[in-house]
Amino acid sequence: MTALQRWWQGLLEFLFPPETDTWLAVLRIGLGLQVAVYALFLRSDWHYLFSGTGEGLVSRELGEAIASFDSPLIPKLGWLVAFGQHVGLGEETVLSVAWACLLCMGCCLLLGVLCRPAAIIAWFLHLCAAESGGLLAYGADNFMTMALFYLMLSPLPGRYSLDRLLVETKLRDPRLLGFWRRVLQVHLCFVYFFGGMAKCLGSGWWNGSNLWRSLIRPPFNLISPDILVRFKYALPILGISICLIEVGYPVFIWMKKTRFLWLVCILAMHAAIGLTMGMYLFALVMIVLNLAAFGVGIRVPFVRHRGGGTRDSTEFFPKKQLSP
Repeated sequence: MTALQRWWQGLLEFLFPPETDTWLAVLRIGLGLQVAVYALFLRSDWHYLFSGTGEGLVSRELGEAIASFDSPLIPKLGWLVAFGQHVGLGEETVLSVAWACLLCMGCCLLLGVLCRPAAIIAWFLHLCAAESGGLLAYGADNFMTMALFYLMLSPLPGRYSLDRLLVETKLRDPRLLGFWRRVLQVHLCFVYFFGGMAKCLGSGWWNGSNLWRSLIRPPFNLISPDILVRFKYALPILGISICLIEVGYPVFIWMKKTRFLWLVCILAMHAAIGLTMGMYLFALVMIVLNLAAFGVGIRVPFVRHRGGGTRDSTEFFPKKQLSP
């Protein structure tokens, strides 16, 4: 075998490792919870945020006009409103139906009912809401859209779903399951590496001033400034730690000896963001993505494992019997 052939074989083994569908179940259930919580959080403000009549916080047409600069093909709630007008439905009714459908799709993903249609509809409706409210969208919306996109393309339904219990489905190719998990893993590595590099370029994360500004800015100022002043010497340490965790993510998350430690650090970081700044949706979606990408099958130190991590390919593809 030549060097080029060995390189190609290694690339295929990296891109298509045999996997079970447990990680996909974690991703589906986690995103179902995320979509349902997202819809419930916006229940009382849904019309206020997305009204196009000028009664909302920011007119929907303004957000959609800004989104149209990127591409006129980006889905928007205005499309649904325009379609509703053709069939005699008012804007308020269309927005209410869109919210109810989004909540319903989240519940369907949680239970594993009609997984593929639910993932597609949830992705479409959430993308419409995120683009129509572009001035109010933030990182959680981007990661939700990304995660739902991967979910709707993945080999659903997967385990722990009612679809598999009610309808007999053929087992998915373990290498196809491994490919979509690998895509998610690589995507997260790019996100953390470039995010960490951007933080390292400025001085704000090295001296803690960026953390200070983030924690005292409304509406994220859940912690009293008096407490922050008392622990001001810890802010530079925390800022540098965040930079190191994110920049080192693409390296240490792949190494078996450091994977558990780095995963715990990244999960603790996002949990802290959610608890100290009130960014619960952002924290939840990042925790779900990390658990699905690297948490399933991870080896926990000081715990005996019958088998962990990615399963060996012989579990899925039995060896050919040798002729006597």
